[in-house]
Amino acid sequence: MAKDQQIPDTRAVLQRHVVLVGLMGAGKSAIGRRVANRIGARFRDADTEIEKAAGMRISDIFAVHGEGEFRIGERRVIARLLTGRPLVLATGGGAYMDDETRALLKGAATTIWMRAELDTLVRRCAKRGNRPLLKNGDPREILAGLMDIRYPVYAEADVTIESRDEPHEYAVEAIIDILHKRGDLLI
Repeated sequence: MAKDQQIPDTRAVLQRHVVLVGLMGAGKSAIGRRVANRIGARFRDADTEIEKAAGMRISDIFAVHGEGEFRIGERRVIARLLTGRPLVLATGGGAYMDDETRALLKGAATTIWMRAELDTLVRRCAKRGNRPLLKNGDPREILAGLMDIRYPVYAEADVTIESRDEPHEYAVEAIIDILHKRGDLLI
């Protein structure tokens, strides 16, 4: 068993969907997957599910259909994912910026903002070359601009977790503890 995989706590029962929001590089997918593993819940990555539903990459959806159509499809996929038993969902960085998607998430889930400092985001995003928004300019400047625009909206999430340069397990433990204290997770 890999060191970051643990035996799920089969006594844990997720009472409400948990949705992670934040900028690229904040750790939404990595941490969300680990939280789901720990509590024995389903995990989905919204971007992956959107690509499956559309049969094409997100960058291609934007190029062919534009952002407006992408956001409509994203909203539909997220709404579908939030049916059924509660799950842990990692969203794309722009999903929570859409008023309708944000309202949908607020009504159906506990939203958790994975907040990270600029240096942390720059370092993490540099490790992966698949960030289309960062390909046309200085990644630090682009991320700083996105932070200025998005952080005030992300702050509307139910919970804020600091995503630092430390083992993911610290954030996982913090999330599980908060969900338990809120009554969203019965252990």
